[in-house]
Amino acid sequence: MITEQVAMLALSRVQVPQLALLRQLIEEAGSAKELLENASDIQDILPGATPKFAAMLADSSIVERAEREMEFMEKNGIRLLCLGDESYPCRLAECCDAPLVLHSMGNVDLNARHVVSIVGTRHASEYGKELCSNFVADLAKFVPDTLIVSGLAYGIDVCAHRAALEAGLPTVGVLAHGLDRIYPSAHRATAKSMLRNGGLLTEFMSESEPFPSNFVQRNRVVAGMADATVVVESASKGGSLITASLANSYSRDCFAFPGRVNDRYSQGCNELVSRNRAALITSAYEFVEAMNWEVASKKRSADDLQGELFPELTPEEKAVIEALRSDSDGMQVNQLVVLLDIPISRLLPLLFEMEMKGYVKAVAGGCYRAMMR
Repeated sequence: MITEQVAMLALSRVQVPQLALLRQLIEEAGSAKELLENASDIQDILPGATPKFAAMLADSSIVERAEREMEFMEKNGIRLLCLGDESYPCRLAECCDAPLVLHSMGNVDLNARHVVSIVGTRHASEYGKELCSNFVADLAKFVPDTLIVSGLAYGIDVCAHRAALEAGLPTVGVLAHGLDRIYPSAHRATAKSMLRNGGLLTEFMSESEPFPSNFVQRNRVVAGMADATVVVESASKGGSLITASLANSYSRDCFAFPGRVNDRYSQGCNELVSRNRAALITSAYEFVEAMNWEVASKKRSADDLQGELFPELTPEEKAVIEALRSDSDGMQVNQLVVLLDIPISRLLPLLFEMEMKGYVKAVAGGCYRAMMR
């Protein structure tokens, strides 16, 4: 006699055109266990079932493999979350192609009050990393009960995880392989830290290789388990755009940070915005406001929040910051002199002081750029 968990795990290995079909069959049979135990009569339950599909359900090897996987999970402290369980991500369960089972490690509540997926290119620029880190840090101040989800990949993904850990937010990495490995291995230390405040999640059994197709499959979990997906940097093609497209298909909110029109890894974000597939945001506050989430402690105005982000700045310094933030490329000193009507003899030492404080940065061409905070 097999258990319901083993049956669900076994059924997750059955190849079907649409996962919704398996969900329908389980509902009509009464349970996954009942479905497998009556696999020989599948055509009575579903007259349209093909002989090939019936043979897959009757194949004893899928149950044997599921039982071995359960042993592996018990030895390694891995939880099996079945669709319909209280601990299964409730937002993901609403999606028609939600996985039947998820393998979970860590101490995270996958049904946190607020869940945000952050995705982006593996080839993140310093601008993108800075943007991602400060977005998460500010989000932690405004909405401290937020769970950050990403894919533990190079670039923006791991930047989001590390920023969450630093800010004290729980974070979950959704993997494209089994929990018997970490890919890429360079992120092993980060993954270990995530188990203490967050976790790792996958629909794949142990011994599953990180094949390219698995990453596309993984992306639907990243999009489906969140209230919103935020794209930081992306080329015109890539996994981030697939995740954004999936978020749209699930009627979830999607946001993108804009970039320079000639930057390769800003093209995807700019296209999402221009095609109305994502809303443009430039800060965590704009994101929180767009989501209509209440800011921690009390509602505060944009001016109040700006004061929190730059508590030590004088009105003159704040004017410099506002001017520089209006142009992500940065501004030359002479432009600032004209725009702010500040004498150059005063502006140069002011910029030097602000650079020492970490609020501005000197860049190529004699320009200054506001640091994203």
